Amino acid sequence: MRPATEDPSPETSLEALVTGTFGVDASVELTSLLPVLVRDVEEVDWRLNEVLGSKYAQLTEAARYAVSAGGKRVRPLLMSATHRALGAESTAPIRSLAAAFQLIHTATLVHDDVIDRAETRRGRPSVLRAFGPPLAIVAGDYLFVRAFELAAEYPSGIILRCGESCADLAEGEVLQEASRFDLTSGREHYFRVVERKTAAIIAAALASVGEIVGAPASIVDGLDAYGRSLGIAFQIRDDLLDVYGDPDLMGKPLFNDLREGNPTVVSLEAYSRLDGARQAEFERLFRLRRKRPRHLLRLKELTDATDTETVVAREAELWAERAVRSLDPLPPGPYRRLLERLAHGAAERRY
Repeated sequence: MRPATEDPSPETSLEALVTGTFGVDASVELTSLLPVLVRDVEEVDWRLNEVLGSKYAQLTEAARYAVSAGGKRVRPLLMSATHRALGAESTAPIRSLAAAFQLIHTATLVHDDVIDRAETRRGRPSVLRAFGPPLAIVAGDYLFVRAFELAAEYPSGIILRCGESCADLAEGEVLQEASRFDLTSGREHYFRVVERKTAAIIAAALASVGEIVGAPASIVDGLDAYGRSLGIAFQIRDDLLDVYGDPDLMGKPLFNDLREGNPTVVSLEAYSRLDGARQAEFERLFRLRRKRPRHLLRLKELTDATDTETVVAREAELWAERAVRSLDPLPPGPYRRLLERLAHGAAERRY
């Protein structure tokens, strides 16, 4: 039996989102702004769900399940906070665009799960497992189409930003696949992947908000830079949690990147800091296509023998600091402070 589509409370989702994704301090910063942002995210959710209906019940069910299983609303939250930081009093001008970027993100998660043959997504059966490969692929495609239907409400420059971010996502997937099981691909290649797969869509979303409100170029450029740096900080922390996180809190098993042979800043840093014999062992184990639990545990032991955890955690913090500096052109106020706290929280979160 396929699971019924869930529709979590937006308020519960938002509080859990900020605490879990950005840390307790960000949640505290959010407290006074919560009623406004809950309403904003709820309005984006309503707009998003308006376009998910299909003539075919199975496709509608799969699309809505994908959106509900996506759970987090990071992009709508960031877009709403940015819009408010620029003086907006309503989500109306950005509502459809925020829904579009959320659908693009959700579509990539569905396709990623098909590529990775993932059984779960944030503690629930993935769309792949719940509906099977053919419908999962079609549902992902359907979400992309509906996203651009929403984006079509905006000027051509905004639509172009959406399209370029989708092209970046596709290129990032190809680049990541090209470096699987290859620790010699290096950090430069890793950051090319991260910028395309994670950072570009956040940058595009926030820069688009700046354009919609008619902000000067300095603010639009600052929002683009903030989104990119925030995305990179978030991904570096995500890579660290894949090795050192709590699987119960994260809702997924550890060592997925090691298992799949995806070089991350953690594996690349550990590899570069090991001596000859242990470096050769690390590379040999990393290259295994079918790793047993003992192989994964040994890779973690070798990582623990270096100061990789500390070095990588600091690197995430540096990207968060860069994100905060990018907000200098924005006017001061509570929503800008929230964006600053969200950047630091992305680099410090526990799950």
